[in-house]
Amino acid sequence: MTSFPGFQDAYLHHVSDLLHDPQFHNAPRGFHSQERLGVAFTLEDPRRRLITHPARRTNLVFNVAEALWYLAGRDDLGYLAYYAPSVARYSADGRRLTGTAYGPRIFQYGTRGLDQWATVVDTLRQDPDSKRAVIQILHPHELRVADNPDVACTLCLQFLLREGRLHMVGYMRANDVYRGMVSDVFSFTFLQEMMARQLGAELGGYTHVAGSLHLYRPDLPAARRLDAPLPADLPADAMEPLPEGDNRPYLAHVLRIEEELRTDALRLDRDRLDALDLPGYWSQVVALFELYRRVRHGTAPDDGLVDRLSPLYRQLMVTRFPALAAPQHPLEVSDAAR
Repeated sequence: MTSFPGFQDAYLHHVSDLLHDPQFHNAPRGFHSQERLGVAFTLEDPRRRLITHPARRTNLVFNVAEALWYLAGRDDLGYLAYYAPSVARYSADGRRLTGTAYGPRIFQYGTRGLDQWATVVDTLRQDPDSKRAVIQILHPHELRVADNPDVACTLCLQFLLREGRLHMVGYMRANDVYRGMVSDVFSFTFLQEMMARQLGAELGGYTHVAGSLHLYRPDLPAARRLDAPLPADLPADAMEPLPEGDNRPYLAHVLRIEEELRTDALRLDRDRLDALDLPGYWSQVVALFELYRRVRHGTAPDDGLVDRLSPLYRQLMVTRFPALAAPQHPLEVSDAAR
């Protein structure tokens, strides 16, 4: 198994592998792809979870929103489709997501509504050497639903506390290398860091395991644009550490603000952002949501809020939403989510 300093190195390596050396070509359910089986890699620093290559145009605000959606235990389509309208095609009833919505499975699994997150915390506090701290995601009955558009790609997440560091393994039945893996690794390493903070542990490595790692035919042209010498001026790809301690109270506060921004019931400028009295890390998250609100709702006051972002966030947001660099012009939302 290969180890990489951060996710961007792993991502570019495996995109190239699937372009040049696939094991199989197939078309499950009519979707043509090229594939490698039993792929695994480890990230030495899970905070290096971002793709900063300009050809990929990472949707940072969607990545953050999806991770928080999981942590909120939600399954509503309205929340996620606001940040990625294209996910609506995975909803069978136009209101909820099932397989994609990992949050209810994490916090209310099965008919008894088991809080698997709390179970992992209790397990590791009682026995730090345990190998049983596992969050199950895939429901076996998903495969029995006829024409199910949304079967979970993730099998389970395993947390391993070793020598004061919390390691994690994400097990995937299948992973789309170009799009899905970017979102999954971001979310899973974010959950890993949240768990580490709650346990008072340092952050260990993250290992990603995919039964099928594949590249879909429509993504071949975009993947080829990544298969070139790296630009010399790539920005750093590591996020700042989460604040120490249990971040769930901050998360609850941020989610209340997010809902007001998403519904355009609240608009923030720099002074109002400062008045929220959040740690810098979470204040930056709220700034991302406010800037996206401006993109989504077409309101763009020229108050320099984008310049309040960290250099890394600013670069990713302006690359993804170029109008943010010139907020006096009308803004338009892109439907390309991942």
